[in-house]
Amino acid sequence: MDDEKPVLEHMTDTMGSAVEATKEAAKTAVKKVKKAVKKTAKKVMPKKAKKAKKAAKKSSAKKSPKKAVKKAPKKAAKKKKKAKKSKR
Repeated sequence: MDDEKPVLEHMTDTMGSAVEATKEAAKTAVKKVKKAVKKTAKKVMPKKAKKAKKAAKKSSAKKSPKKAVKKAPKKAAKKKKKAKKSKR
């Protein structure tokens, strides 16, 4: 059994290093893909489009309180109708 122990340890070390190398290769591949995606995104979506997107988000954020105020009476009316139906 003593003869097999060094071989076993050697095999486990080799397998462990292979796993680590595979992990590192996968990480570098993912990083490269992310960089490529960012570059293509910059080419596809120019700065003007980004500004337009930001402006749209700002305007929608401003409109949401107004919509909530408009919808509040309708919601209250629905609740009253439901309450009447539940009493029957």
